[in-house]
Amino acid sequence: MTERPPRDWLEHLPKDRLLAEMSLWSADLGGLADDIRRVEPFTDLFHVDVADGHFAPALLLFPDMISVVRRLTAKPIHVHLMVADAILHSQVEQFAEAGADLISVHAEHAGASTALALIARLGLKSGIVLELDSPVERARPFVGEIAMLTLLGTRIGVKGQDLAAEAPDRLRQAETLLAAARTKRRVVLAADGGIREHTVPALRRAGAQTIVMGSLAFGAKDLGQRMAWVHGLPSHD
Repeated sequence: MTERPPRDWLEHLPKDRLLAEMSLWSADLGGLADDIRRVEPFTDLFHVDVADGHFAPALLLFPDMISVVRRLTAKPIHVHLMVADAILHSQVEQFAEAGADLISVHAEHAGASTALALIARLGLKSGIVLELDSPVERARPFVGEIAMLTLLGTRIGVKGQDLAAEAPDRLRQAETLLAAARTKRRVVLAADGGIREHTVPALRRAGAQTIVMGSLAFGAKDLGQRMAWVHGLPSHD
């Protein structure tokens, strides 16, 4: 039987600690079920990067794989689409059918607005992602429609990069933008890219409410200890 989180899962995510999105890009795909079971007790959301080699240089991950993930967990699945506009809407539909709970598209997409409308019609939560070079202000038109705003702290679609120096300040700008919008719906502010032990404290202090954890989680020798540290980080100076 396919498992799903309750429809109001976003409202029940903890607000008193940093959330953890576990990136399946860093999982052992040959032992995916085992890796999911290992990190699931510490997971708030599973994060799935999707790239077509055009919008972003990588080639990953695909709907059939997400169908498998959906059967393995009832935790929310967040799909981050990095695909060309020509296939954006069809990818939304395919990943919705595969079992996504939240689908994020880029503000840089020409079809971002219509993609968000499609995600809403499909009954899913939506998000907007900003590339490192995009002004934070570019997210403003979408704030009333989304459940998550993700800021990339590295160049798109390349693993293992160092966090850009401007990433914490961009999070502060985004936090200010969300506060000014005064939307009644919860909008989670996410940091993605450059997530390392030495960068997470500053991202948390800058306003990050969730971080996309790759090797920081999957490569941890003691995951319980690492997550206790993550959960204990203070939100602001």
